[in-house]
Amino acid sequence: MNKQDLIGSVADQSGLTKADAGKAVEAVFEAITEALKKGDEVRLVGFGTFSVSKRKASTGRNPRTGETMAIKASSQPKFKAGKGLKDSVN
Repeated sequence: MNKQDLIGSVADQSGLTKADAGKAVEAVFEAITEALKKGDEVRLVGFGTFSVSKRKASTGRNPRTGETMAIKASSQPKFKAGKGLKDSVN
């Protein structure tokens, strides 16, 4: 399922037009993104938790040349599925 499929599904299930469903989906994505940018967690009970994990700086190797290189510290978005989502999939 891609974004357009998701918007169509939301429109069908909610009775909204596709344009309104598209705005709603975009608003949800934007709200989650903004919360993660601030360093907050987004907990959706029964669905899952979006959070940010910090990766420390490290050294790695260039696979082509074998020389060592520095890898910068970074923040990575993370999703952990909730019990309700896990149970519905299994």
